[in-house]
Parts: sequence; structure tokens; C-alpha cells
Amino acid sequence: MYSHMMVGSNDVERSKKFYDALFVATGGEPGVVDPKGRLMYLKDGAVFLVTPPINGEPATHGNGCTIGFAVTGPEQADAWHEAGIAAGGKAIEDPPGVRSGGGMNMYLAYLRDPDGNKLCALHRLPADA
Repeated sequence: MYSHMMVGSNDVERSKKFYDALFVATGGEPGVVDPKGRLMYLKDGAVFLVTPPINGEPATHGNGCTIGFAVTGPEQADAWHEAGIAAGGKAIEDPPGVRSGGGMNMYLAYLRDPDGNKLCALHRLPADA
């Protein structure tokens, strides 16, 4: 359904440090800055970009928006969370752990990136976990 996800940043260099840490913690590669100054990550067939806003206005985070990153298990979610905090992110919501609802069990970890965007690492668990 989705082709890519893009967030705005007021400091692409700071964002590169933060997102490089997240992607490397989950087996990805550091991002590449393209000729337009956008930061690009490719992983598992998906594209994630960070950009200064095209309209020249300051980047702001979307209230009510969450960007979810699929991870392979609780250990990878924890590594993602720890790497994000060490690289300037902020832990939010409850600590990383299992959440149940709607007949599903998920292991979730939440962060805000340095520009305030809300991020989530998610691993779906078997229903009986």
C-alpha cells in the first residue's frame, strides 16, 4: 500500500545521526544524502526519507501521527529504542514491552526523533504469547 514515508527535519545532519543509529540497530545501512539534501534509507523494499520542507517553512511533527518500523523481535525493538535514545531521541509512552488488544499481542517501543516525530518499533507476537 505504501511506497515511501517522509518526515521533515530542521537539521538533516542531526537527523542522519539519529536515523543511522536506528537503521543500523535493526540490520540496515546508514542513510545517503541525495543532491537535493534529502536523507534516504532503503530497507526490506521500503524507502524512508528525511527532508527539509520544500516550502521553506520550519519542519514540525504531526500531532496524532506515528511512523511504525517493523522489527524481527523484542530484542531488535529494544536495540532500536536504546540506539534512538543514545542518538538524541526521547523515550515516550510506556517502556518497551508487550501490548495486547483486539486479539493481537505486539511488542512495541516508542520514541520521538530530534524533530519531534513519533516513531514506533513493532513486532507482532503469536496470539498466545
